[in-house]
Amino acid sequence: MKILVFEYITGGGFNKQTLPGSLAREGGLMLQALLDNLAAIDGIELVVMLDERLLGSVNTGGATVVIKPENDVTEEFSHLVGQCDAVWPVAPEFDGILQALCQRVEQAGRILLTSPANAVALTGNKLRTYERLLQHDIATVATRLFDTAEYHPGEWIVKSIDGVGCAESYLIEDRQDFAVISSQLPDKARFIFQPHIQGEKTSLSCLFSQGQGWLLCVNLQRFEIINKQYQLTECVVNYRTDFTPYRELVQAIAQAFPELWGYAGIDLIETAEQIYVLEINPRLTTSFTGIYNGLGVNVAEQVLQMLNGEPRIHPVRSQSIAVKVRETDAA
Repeated sequence: MKILVFEYITGGGFNKQTLPGSLAREGGLMLQALLDNLAAIDGIELVVMLDERLLGSVNTGGATVVIKPENDVTEEFSHLVGQCDAVWPVAPEFDGILQALCQRVEQAGRILLTSPANAVALTGNKLRTYERLLQHDIATVATRLFDTAEYHPGEWIVKSIDGVGCAESYLIEDRQDFAVISSQLPDKARFIFQPHIQGEKTSLSCLFSQGQGWLLCVNLQRFEIINKQYQLTECVVNYRTDFTPYRELVQAIAQAFPELWGYAGIDLIETAEQIYVLEINPRLTTSFTGIYNGLGVNVAEQVLQMLNGEPRIHPVRSQSIAVKVRETDAA
């Protein structure tokens, strides 16, 4: 099988502008982990798109297509899709980027090794995700559009409706913060408004197919708040080995979102009383990068197995793996 791997940030999506540092680092980690997974599988031929500024920083293990500033990355992607059997895109949901890539693969009749475009359209929109979770009685954080919100005492979070991670998210601690953020955001209808819930921030690494879900591991997400914005500093993969509180939740999400397929990450906030679903990421997440070292499970191999049936997940070890995303000081 000839597989095209395209991680948007490192693969040329920013070929005409400066590479965003933190996203490029996370993207590079995910790209290398995915390529390592795929390289370990017999019969796989890899084609990898790579921004020319990152040559030498990634061991592609296959044919490398170098993307330069003068290249049209969308045209190059479409051309390469036509030359491959299957495609594994990794991209942010904002501006419909991941959805468009998935649609191109589907229209070309190639095998898409991620959730389909309709799943990305749904879960990439935080308000639509919230509404679907509510319909299925899955505990989640109250969400409304920012342009309909009024300030009430307490702490709040404002986020881009399709943002990735901490991008375009702001902590509101008082009425003045609310006024400042309201005046700074040009299009408040692109943002959602949620209560700021204090709790442990965890995530689930899962596989999904046709209304079924399989939990790979439970992870811890560590953040710092810098200039009233959350910054992810570290993921601890396989942080918790007791799956009991999560198994029913994963099945409930699988049934509520039957569109999901392959690997997805579920962001949670855990309090003493409740586990809240915060976001569903229909793509590889930073936690993916530690799964092989933590569990000895080749996730890419399991995804390919799912083309013909259910995954066969048999961890050969259980270690917690810390994945550092950025330095922990504000400087």
